[in-house]
Amino acid sequence: MKALVVFALFLPIINAQVPHWGPCPEPATQPAFNLKKFMGRWFEIAKLPAQFERGRCIETNFTLKLDGTAHVRSSEILKGELKTIEGTAVVEDKRNPAKLGISFSYVLPYTPYWILSTDYENSALVYSCTDVLRLFHVDFAWILGRTRSLPDATIDHGKEVFINNNIDVSRMILSRQEGCDKEL
Repeated sequence: MKALVVFALFLPIINAQVPHWGPCPEPATQPAFNLKKFMGRWFEIAKLPAQFERGRCIETNFTLKLDGTAHVRSSEILKGELKTIEGTAVVEDKRNPAKLGISFSYVLPYTPYWILSTDYENSALVYSCTDVLRLFHVDFAWILGRTRSLPDATIDHGKEVFINNNIDVSRMILSRQEGCDKEL
């Protein structure tokens, strides 16, 4: 019963996300991750639905800063208007540089942004999970591409990687990347 009360208290926070019982999984991340090679423009190809991403043409640009952190600029077209948000990415554990943290606010803590797999030139698999009192967790997963589309085989392989790491991608949807280069 206590778990249900805690769950009900956090329900407004997770809104569109589907919580899972238990703590976050600990997926394997990209071995020998190279932050510098990861920099640049990434397009969202597929995702677990997220309340904070409701538009189309979602993309993120990473720029390495002199202090070793990265400037993050994400954008989407929502209701015919270009919306952007800027933040900072940091390597949270130097022993595992694929475990990034991202914050879009000076007052909020860094959110996990783990690179599970990337070839740096075509695609990347990213996972984020927030654990609530180890009773349940809310997670996000993205398949990213350096172009606005990826072959179906690449997307299917990405989903397999998530599944093999105990990440439920049964609700994963393709992102809308059509008509992105038109004037608003």
